[in-house]
Parts: sequence; C-alpha cells; structure tokens
Amino acid sequence: MTIPGNLLTTAMAVMPHRDVDRALQVALSMDVPFWPQLPLYSYHEDMYVQASEHFPGILLDLEKRTLRFSMEKFTAELEDTLAHFEEPEYFDVSETYSVVYSRFLALDLSDRPAIRGQLEGPISFGFNVLDQDDRPILFDDTVRPFMLEFMAKRVNVQLERLTERNPNAFMFIDEPGLQFLFSAMTGYSDMAAKG
Repeated sequence: MTIPGNLLTTAMAVMPHRDVDRALQVALSMDVPFWPQLPLYSYHEDMYVQASEHFPGILLDLEKRTLRFSMEKFTAELEDTLAHFEEPEYFDVSETYSVVYSRFLALDLSDRPAIRGQLEGPISFGFNVLDQDDRPILFDDTVRPFMLEFMAKRVNVQLERLTERNPNAFMFIDEPGLQFLFSAMTGYSDMAAKG
C-alpha cells in the first residue's frame, strides 16, 4: 500500500450533519474520502458507541445517550463474544451503528488515491467507558487485554473491507484520550504503569 502525498485532503469523520446524504456528499468531496460518523443523526453513530458494538458488558441507553459498562454483564457475555472471535463480520460496523458505512462500501472508490476508515482507539474508549464503580475500564486488568484485542479485530476487519474498495485504504485510530495516559489527571502514574 502506498498512501499518496501531495497534500491530499481528508477530514475528521465525526460530522454535525443530520442529513445523511449531505454528509456523505461532503465526505466524498475530499481527495481521500471517508465514511462519516453522525452522532446528531443517531447516538449509535457516536464514535464511542460505534466502537462498543458487540463489546461484552456494555450498557447503552439511547434515550439518555449514555454508554456504561457492567462487569457482571461482561462476565455473562464474554463466552458468547469469544465464540464469534473467528467471524470477521461480527467485528464489522453494522447498519444499526452506522447508516453511512455500508453505503460508502457500496460505492466504486477504486479511482480515488486512497480511502479512509476510522475507529475509536482502545485508550480513549477505555478512559471514556466507566464501570459500575465509575472507574474507567482501561484500568481493569481483566478487561483491558480483552479490549485491546477486540479493538484490533474491529480495526483490521474494517481495513480489510475498505481495501476491497481501494488498495490504498487506511485507518485513523481516534485516540483523543492518549494525552492523559500518564498525566496526573488519570491517577495512574508512570510508577504504577511500570508495575
């Protein structure tokens, strides 16, 4: 894969549009098009919610627009999730979680210099999703390794689907929370990280 240079344009995937067609039109107007995420259209389109699809233990409240985690639910659902670990379609973005993704993949994008997908990264996801004790799941030694593998599968499946549409497909891993990993704000110091 060669990602071409020459200052080609792309944009952040999270867009304020409620009009799906207009959002897709804007995304396709870029040199390197992408599939938009539209959280004002549906809470399923929120980048954290999209990343949570099929993640065991998730408590999603669409009315209150909240995404939480339950260790009890995680334990109950983990075996079923693991049973799907060799099924790529299980890790792909469904039409429920993105109204645009399947439409984007249905387009002929082979003439574009590249195309791009995205997924919320595990660090930001782990900081943002809180458990029953209001603790970020990133700090749970049981959940964290599973979360890293789960998110890697989600990224790789999406990249594979995009590469079918354009050999220069690539992914953005959205990690706004990475800046906090070893900051004083997390309560998780570099000394704790070193074990």
